[in-house]
Amino acid sequence: MLQTYQTLYQDGVVEIEIKKSRFICHAKRVTDELQANEFIQAIKKDHWKANHNCAAYLIGDHDEHQRAYDDGEPSGTAGVPMLEVLKKMALKNVVVVVTRYFGGTKLGAGGLIRAYSKSVSTAIKELGIVEKSLQTEISATVAYPDSGKLEYFLNQEHYMIKDIIYTEKVVVSFFVSELCITKIKEELTNLLNGQLSFKIGSKSYCEKRIDTPS
Repeated sequence: MLQTYQTLYQDGVVEIEIKKSRFICHAKRVTDELQANEFIQAIKKDHWKANHNCAAYLIGDHDEHQRAYDDGEPSGTAGVPMLEVLKKMALKNVVVVVTRYFGGTKLGAGGLIRAYSKSVSTAIKELGIVEKSLQTEISATVAYPDSGKLEYFLNQEHYMIKDIIYTEKVVVSFFVSELCITKIKEELTNLLNGQLSFKIGSKSYCEKRIDTPS
């Protein structure tokens, strides 16, 4: 599993118009090729009257699965430029379908490449990008007098707190990268003079929205 990677913040649809042609970009997070192809077929079914439904996807930790479909546009003018946008933005596990309704003005090969690229990049900028980082959940159990100091430290150091449970003692669950587990345990042990216990939980990806490339 990758320690970090970037993907789409949210699924969505963004439309632009170029020389009276409508370019409608549908973007979605996916985890495998089956999901990607089902999404492509669903868009083609919904927009069966469109002139073209071009598609591209990039899936896998090392981009093992990548495809580009021109769907009737001149070879290399739609699917590949769309795929290149996903690569340039360093996205993973994303499928995009650009539906084109022809407006009567031919764009030429160069114009098509720019149009399909712009459709995808515009959609991604509007829908947003997140960084997913692999984190380990840690539960720290402390006495009530120490809970405030623990919570304050975690917030100051920008650790993501999952929840706080109040029983006979206080259990604070938070996320930390695997490389920092030893460090955070040492820091908290020193901070609270050893008056706490730890439980290491499972790993999962945490998301943080980031700015899209200009």
